[in-house]
Amino acid sequence: MTSTTDANTNASPDGYGELRAELATLTTEAFRPELAEIDQLPTAELARIMNGEDNTVPAAVAERLPEISAAIDATAERMARGGRLIYAGAGTAGRLGVLDASECPPTFNTDPSEVVGLIAGGPSAMVKAVEGAEDSKELAAADLDALRLTPDDTVVGISASGRTPYAIGAVEHARALGALTVGLSCNAGSALATAAEHGLEVVVGPELLTGSTRLKAGTAQKLVLNMISTITMIRLGKTYGNLMVDVRASNEKLRARSRRIVSLATGASDPEIEAALAATDGEVKNAILTILGQVDGPTAATLLTDSNGHLRAALAAVRTT
Repeated sequence: MTSTTDANTNASPDGYGELRAELATLTTEAFRPELAEIDQLPTAELARIMNGEDNTVPAAVAERLPEISAAIDATAERMARGGRLIYAGAGTAGRLGVLDASECPPTFNTDPSEVVGLIAGGPSAMVKAVEGAEDSKELAAADLDALRLTPDDTVVGISASGRTPYAIGAVEHARALGALTVGLSCNAGSALATAAEHGLEVVVGPELLTGSTRLKAGTAQKLVLNMISTITMIRLGKTYGNLMVDVRASNEKLRARSRRIVSLATGASDPEIEAALAATDGEVKNAILTILGQVDGPTAATLLTDSNGHLRAALAAVRTT
């Protein structure tokens, strides 16, 4: 016999019973009885347990490296044609996308329009939850339309559960417009991965705190986003070996780093480095080329333009002339 409570739950007009049943199927929402009394443990033991949980995340990411690599290659191909990398998510997932996007200009000297982070509810949602925003596919479509999406763009929907309407809506809308789509989630068989051309499901298992996906799931998403942006930029020639030769020297620390990068790449003396940076308006990549290629600033700029910004290709061109 069905209890009155169960009957009322299942018939809930706001769909709570259905939603509760759906959440119960998600690995990221699973309850772990063995951790039911962690609030009774000493701090050191809690830290040990949490650290052990975090140690499992890289292995989960490693299982998805082939799929991640394929998504990165496809993204880099489109960005080489002038496309953009656009992240879309809600809550923690959205904040991680905005964070990754915001770090690209100072690290790789990209224009802020080249790597974009969209979060459900807009910029204010970075610091304060915007109720209901994550539940709207239409809001995601409107946010993408405001960017005038093109087939050369890549849209990465991010959602730990893989069921967030905003992330799914972004991927569905982008795919309908011919853009490349990637769906990053932490549950197997997710609607987000199904909607995307490249589904990346990094299953990290239940959280230390039931349903708190800012923990392992958030860490996994950050690791994957690091890979997507960093390796894409490497493919686009934004680095020389493991040196950030496109770094934007916008403060004293970065100016010092710029000089160190030129030194590591060339082995030149401090006076040579200062002269090269002065001749190239502080552009690290150009300065390296003037030293290693023995060319002047304008010639270095032309060579890099002709090689689509790839320093190794520009150096090869110098050596064959």
